[in-house]
Amino acid sequence: MGFFQRLKEGLSKTRGNFTTKVDDLVANTQVIDDDFYEELTDILILADAGVTTTDRIISTLREHVKAQRVRDAQEARQLFKSIIVEEMNVPRPPLQWPMVMLVVGVNGVGKTTTVGKLALRFQEIGRSVMLAAADTFRAAADEQLRVWSQRANVPMISQGMGGDPAAVVFDAVQAAKARNTDLLIVDTAGRLHNKKNLMDELNKIRRIIAKEYPQAAVRSMLILDATTGQNGLQQAKQFKEAAEINGIILTKLDGTAKGGIAIAIQQELQIPVWYIGVGEGIDDLQAFEAKEFVEALF
Repeated sequence: MGFFQRLKEGLSKTRGNFTTKVDDLVANTQVIDDDFYEELTDILILADAGVTTTDRIISTLREHVKAQRVRDAQEARQLFKSIIVEEMNVPRPPLQWPMVMLVVGVNGVGKTTTVGKLALRFQEIGRSVMLAAADTFRAAADEQLRVWSQRANVPMISQGMGGDPAAVVFDAVQAAKARNTDLLIVDTAGRLHNKKNLMDELNKIRRIIAKEYPQAAVRSMLILDATTGQNGLQQAKQFKEAAEINGIILTKLDGTAKGGIAIAIQQELQIPVWYIGVGEGIDDLQAFEAKEFVEALF
């Protein structure tokens, strides 16, 4: 199955909740009036696009419809679609090598699984990959990551439960440099007691990388579970306050009817979504492209 087909299938629940309602509204609209905009607003809110993002999309649509003297609801639908693409089109910086990718997020969002899928993904494009098990607070984290390192056939640096995460990163950086590894992916702790604790831990890790591996680009990726909707957005805001976040990986999009959260996250945080997960399979983690996403959604 091609990427677009997988994406289309992965978004089927959201399409049923969102696009079908938009199409019904368009089919039953004779005149583009306030009622039309109000119903469109409700559809976006129910799909978890968020109030701020929804208001901006609807305001922009009103302006375009007025400026272009659009009378046909089908034409308004096309404008609506284009505006969503623009809203989601937050540019992401190019990949640089060598790179250290810090993977952060609360427990239960699929963090360790995503690390494994990223390892496989980069291997497939010919990059050498190493994993660092810096989530030393959770008993099963080391074990789970080891399974993925074996599946992807990539080396893994760890100290086991109770070890110092920064020490794991130090060892991993030395190993990555010695082997000229393109990408070091660091699985970090998903549960720290408070924002200060989280910030201190991640800053310590970043300082070690900056000192020991200054030639490496550092990208901090936040994993969010799409099924948590607006709660996920609140999580993202807290992580953004506590730590530098360069990108978002949105998992479990196939499990929610509220995929509008993908629109809200990018716009409200101004942080690009780099990858999306639309299934359980190893190759179901895909690079995010706004146009393809909206095409699949519609």
